[in-house]
Amino acid sequence: MSLFLGPFRLKGMNHETPTKDIFMEPRANFFELSSELCNKLVELSMAKSSLSHAMKNLIDIRASQINGCTFCLDMHMKQAKIRGEKELRLYHTSVWRESNLFSNKERAILELTELATKLTPEGISDHDYARLCVDLSDKEISDALFQVGIINTWNRLNVVFRSTPGSMDKAFGLEKAGL
Repeated sequence: MSLFLGPFRLKGMNHETPTKDIFMEPRANFFELSSELCNKLVELSMAKSSLSHAMKNLIDIRASQINGCTFCLDMHMKQAKIRGEKELRLYHTSVWRESNLFSNKERAILELTELATKLTPEGISDHDYARLCVDLSDKEISDALFQVGIINTWNRLNVVFRSTPGSMDKAFGLEKAGL
């Protein structure tokens, strides 16, 4: 049985005038369609790096917010809570610049996540890169960029295929988050 069955349905919408009351069903199960590639992406997602789980969570949550990936945001918020992250910090990830709840290193990780997720044609400026190097080592920047790339790939898959938030909670033990 596939979790991603059915064509999309637009509820509250005629074919001529879109409204804000839209419900879309999942399109397909990319895990079944591209299982070998998904398994490799899972393997890469689980590879060791210099980043703590807390740092990886911040990257995953912030990139998912930027990309509008409700599936990944739901999953990574629950993972972070299970791993002991404070709820208020989770609420503040979208407004981290105005929050005093993050260390300088965490702020650098969040800034790098934003810069690399919203790449401009110019890339990341020397000024921005130098600012990141104040709080992060080259190794941490490299590992963080891999994490950003991984979550951006997951975000794109889940957004395009319209994965249902919470649909994998039981498989990943996320019901323990109590959310």
